[in-house]
Amino acid sequence: MGRSFANLHIKSGSFEKTVEALKKLSEERAEVLGYSSTQDEAADVSERSVGEWKSNQPDTEAQKPKVVMHISKSNDNWISVLHDYFVWGTVKKIGKALSQLIEEPVMTAGYINEEIFELSFYENGEIQAEKIFCEPWTRDEYGLKEERLHDDYMREALGMRVEDFDSFIKLTSPEQAADKLSQLTGIPIWSDSEWLPYEEKLRDQFGQYEFRIENA
Repeated sequence: MGRSFANLHIKSGSFEKTVEALKKLSEERAEVLGYSSTQDEAADVSERSVGEWKSNQPDTEAQKPKVVMHISKSNDNWISVLHDYFVWGTVKKIGKALSQLIEEPVMTAGYINEEIFELSFYENGEIQAEKIFCEPWTRDEYGLKEERLHDDYMREALGMRVEDFDSFIKLTSPEQAADKLSQLTGIPIWSDSEWLPYEEKLRDQFGQYEFRIENA
């Protein structure tokens, strides 16, 4: 089994505005991040039962579960996000939900077993463009098909020159496509939350942010 990763990127010049949107996503749409209110409520009741002798007035703010994200201002145009629940497939749902909370384009990247590299772009809760980089036999075997092909949108969103984009979009090797995208945009495509404990460079690049889940 080869390498896999998933990450999310927001095209925005305002780091603070982006963090606020991620905070709102965590507070109001935590289910897309894998949070189950039923499970956490049960755990919360259990914790209160064990700790009743300590206090009859528990600190409800401290008891609220939290979402932990790692965020990096990749460059002047893109802000990158890592989270434990980002995997190929789920990261698209999260990107779609986030795009409803922020005006800027949201890009998700999913890379699976060195066989598939998928880029998806969202605005206002709707997919705007998508590209799956893979070999023809992989596309046939898994029945892969883009939800929406829109090369002009993708090129403009990524800010690539026409000649650079033309060479990029024709690639079929997932690894080469990921490398090319990282090289041309400066976006840390080769990143995943599971890699953070093992890669000092990523830990230095991504700061940790914690958001309380209000509807727990």
